[in-house]
Amino acid sequence: MKTIKILGTGCPNCKRTEGIIEAVITQLNLDFKIEKVEDIQEIMKYDVMSTPAIVIDETVVLKGRVPSLSEAKELLENANTSCCSSNSGSSCCGGGHHEHGESCNSESEGKEETCCGGTESNCC
Repeated sequence: MKTIKILGTGCPNCKRTEGIIEAVITQLNLDFKIEKVEDIQEIMKYDVMSTPAIVIDETVVLKGRVPSLSEAKELLENANTSCCSSNSGSSCCGGGHHEHGESCNSESEGKEETCCGGTESNCC
């Protein structure tokens, strides 16, 4: 199960962000756990100075604004399919395991991409 943290002090924008994330999880039937982080000291540990912010599996994916519904869907879909962002031991490229930043080849597309090169990358 993936963990999503909503960072914010409980302001209206933080509550809207939480509502949007909850709606997307329900709509897409995802297995995500939501945690609210309201403590300023904890929020600052993520190098976030403006809220709301969204953290998926300890990676900040959005900060300083409320995501649109479509943007939230994209963030959660990407997180749900990313090979290296889960702790489940899933593998990149449908085969062997690749470490973060390693290259992997996509046989179906015939191109090389960086495995888990960024917060929004999906391996191959």
